[in-house]
Amino acid sequence: MVSRTREQVSCDVGGEAAVLNLANGAYYGLDAVGARIWNLLATPKTVSQIRDALLEEYEVVPEHCERDLWRFLSELAEEGLIEVRDRPAEGCEGRHESGEAAVPGQTGLDP
Repeated sequence: MVSRTREQVSCDVGGEAAVLNLANGAYYGLDAVGARIWNLLATPKTVSQIRDALLEEYEVVPEHCERDLWRFLSELAEEGLIEVRDRPAEGCEGRHESGEAAVPGQTGLDP
């Protein structure tokens, strides 16, 4: 399960989102798709639930959606904005179908 940490505050800014990390004082801006994912994370969700919601709302190739979602979640985790609970089953440690590291791994979320 993935969800926002308690160490942040956020608000909608014209369909985008502004997020302040209370632990380190860093401020982040999320575009419309990032804001949609952020809103989905208001309650704990599985990555599959988030992916499925995005596939219903946007025209995107499923493999690209999943790859980009994992990358974005990794960035959020690296910045301390989300937490991941309930580790994967044995043999699946921290990896998803593509074999990429699940979380974390900095890939470019800019403060």
